[in-house]
Amino acid sequence: MDEVVSKFPGTANATPVEEDLRNSGLSGSGQGSVLLIACGALAHEILALRDANCWTHLDLRCLPALLHNHPEKIAGAVREAVLAARADYAQIFVVYADCGTGGALDRVCADLGVARIAGPHCYAFFDGVDRFIARDEIDAFYLTDFLTRQFDAFVIRPLGLDRHPELRDAYFGHYRTLVYLAQTDDPSLDIKAREAAERLGLSFERRATGYGELASQLGDWAAASAANAD
Repeated sequence: MDEVVSKFPGTANATPVEEDLRNSGLSGSGQGSVLLIACGALAHEILALRDANCWTHLDLRCLPALLHNHPEKIAGAVREAVLAARADYAQIFVVYADCGTGGALDRVCADLGVARIAGPHCYAFFDGVDRFIARDEIDAFYLTDFLTRQFDAFVIRPLGLDRHPELRDAYFGHYRTLVYLAQTDDPSLDIKAREAAERLGLSFERRATGYGELASQLGDWAAASAANAD
């Protein structure tokens, strides 16, 4: 496979609004022969990779990122999205890790004959699945770029810590470190991630992962689907 560009470039496409990605997802453009059905938390990264590598045959449709607060709903939502789009695309790929579905998403993908990106969750494929598993960091709490930007919406408010900060240690007392897996080099996100660690009473570590195995997997799918179209 040709080397995949994994920088975050300027893009001609409108930047998705964070609140929309969190609550309602992202509609596909209807262009391209291949559809990626993904988590809204990955939209910025996927669009950046697509545009940087000129994968014009790839279309992107995102489900709401808030499904991560209800992982039991992810497999069913992906099934509905695949079935709704199947007639309009030559191929469909699922850009979700297992994400807490307990294997339910794999069963849906097998039933529908679609592939998904490997890994238990996005932290693993950003860091590298084998590397992540080998670390075995049971006392680490992870943030990505998206989760750093959406820290209050995904962590503080759902856990009620905005109303009851005294519950912090009950939720996070078994963690030692907040690990920020940075997809981009953004000093403002570094500050936000460090502030998040302080709010949770955790030490802080930043790892520059880039897009990790997301880049290589999308590159493989893009190349294979383009070859099939020839």
